[in-house]
Amino acid sequence: MNIFHVSSEVFPYSKTGGLADMTAALAKAQAGAGHEVTLVTPLYRGIREQFEGIKPSDTQLSVPLGQAKKTATVWTHNPAENLTILFVDQPELFDRANVYGEDDDAERFIFFSKSAARLAKRAEIVHAHDWQSALTMPLLSLGQAQIGTVFTVHNAAYQGRFGRNKFELTGLPDSIFNWQQLEFYDDINLLKGGVVFADLATTVSPRYAEELLTPEYGCGLEGVFQAKGSALTGVLNGVDYSEWNTNNNPHLVAPFSADAPEGKAANKTALQRELGLDEQPGLPLLGNISRFAEQKGIDVLLDALEQQLAGGAAFQYTGLGSGDARLEQAMSDLAKRHPGRIAIRVGYDTALAHRIEAGCDFFIMPSRFEPCGLNQLYSLRYGAIPIVRETGGLKDSIIDLSQGDDTATGIKFEQPNADALGQALGQAFTLYSDLSRLAKVRDNGMRADFSWFRTTNEYERLYNTVRP
Repeated sequence: MNIFHVSSEVFPYSKTGGLADMTAALAKAQAGAGHEVTLVTPLYRGIREQFEGIKPSDTQLSVPLGQAKKTATVWTHNPAENLTILFVDQPELFDRANVYGEDDDAERFIFFSKSAARLAKRAEIVHAHDWQSALTMPLLSLGQAQIGTVFTVHNAAYQGRFGRNKFELTGLPDSIFNWQQLEFYDDINLLKGGVVFADLATTVSPRYAEELLTPEYGCGLEGVFQAKGSALTGVLNGVDYSEWNTNNNPHLVAPFSADAPEGKAANKTALQRELGLDEQPGLPLLGNISRFAEQKGIDVLLDALEQQLAGGAAFQYTGLGSGDARLEQAMSDLAKRHPGRIAIRVGYDTALAHRIEAGCDFFIMPSRFEPCGLNQLYSLRYGAIPIVRETGGLKDSIIDLSQGDDTATGIKFEQPNADALGQALGQAFTLYSDLSRLAKVRDNGMRADFSWFRTTNEYERLYNTVRP
C-alpha cells in the first residue's frame, strides 16, 4: 500500500510533544511491514545541518496563498527501506526559532497543508495529523482525488482556529465556510475541517474516542465528533522499542530487562548522583516528564508532593519539563526548599528522559485529560511503575493494582486533585515496602507489549475500509 503521512513534527527532526514520536514510529513500522511510506513535514531551522543524508530533490512548489504565491523546494531523506521523508523548505515561513506559536501560524500551516496535498497525488492513503495538516482533508476531498483519507486527532484542545479572514488563504470555495464544515463561531477551524472531510477520523486511544463525544473533552466540537458516527474510532498508540529499550541504550549506565532486572538499581543510583539527590537506594524515587501545563496536572502534582512532604513521607522526586512559567517556578522553588529530595530540570533532554525512566521506581501522570500518553508506555518497559489518572489512553493502557498482583501494571486514581493522587502515592509507598509484590508488578509492566505491530495491523485494516 502507498501511504502518505502529513505531520507538522517528526522525531528526530523536530519535536514539541508526542505527535512527533507517534508519526515517526507509525511510519517506520508501516515501512517495516512492507508498505511504501512517505512522510511530509516542514523543514525547520537547523534540520538540514543536523542530519546527514538530507538531499535536495527536483520538486519545486508554487502555492497560492490568498492573492499571493509562495514557492518552496523539497528535500528528501531515506532513513529506512520503504520510508521517505519529504521536507517542505520555505524559509520565510519555517526558518524560525519556534515550531508553533507564531503570529502567522495560519499562513504557515495552510501553506504546508496545500503543499502536502500537491505532493500526495500518487498515494492510495493520505493520513494527516492534527490541525496543522488538517486542511489536506478538504483539499483532497474537493479535488476529487481517488485517495482514501484518514485524519487523526491527537489533542482536540488544539484546533487551529483563526479569524474568518484567513479562509481566503485556503483557496477553497466560499460555500464550505458554514457551520457544518469549516466555520466555527464565525472563525475558520482547521481541526473541524479535517474531521468533517476525512473519510475516516481516528484518535489515539479507544477511551479518548469516547471522551470526544462529551462536552467535557470535545472542546466545543463534540457535535462534530458525534456526527462522524462509526467513522470515528480510537487506536492506541504504540512504542518504538528500538528507540525506547533498556538493553542496548547509550543513555543508560547499565542494561536491564524483565529477564535480568538487576541493572535498574545501578541506573537509580546514577540518576540520584547526576541530579544531586541523596544516594539512598531504599527510598522510592518518583518521576515525571511532561509539559508544565494545566492539562498535564502539574498543579495537582505540586500540591500532592507538598502534602506528602509535610506529612513526613519518605521519598524522592525528579521532574523534567517546561511550559507555564508559573509552574516552572513553583517546581524549581520546591526543589530549592528540599535539596537532596527533589530535583527539577527545566527544559527537555532526550538522554535525561531515558535515564529518568530507567532510574525511577514510579512514574506519575496526573493528567486532566490525556488522549493517549506515551510516557506511561515507556515507563512500563523501563520498570518505573506508572501512577496515572483514569483518563484517555492512560485508562486503556494501565492495569490497576485492584485487579490483583498477577496482572497489575500500575496504580490508577480517578479525580484530578491532590487528595486522590495522595492516596495513589500511599498505595505506591506501601507497594514499595513489599519487595516481592513490587518485583511482580514491575515485571508485569516490563513484559507488557505495546509494540507498533498491533497498531500497524489495526491501521492497515482501517485503511482498507477507505482505500479506493
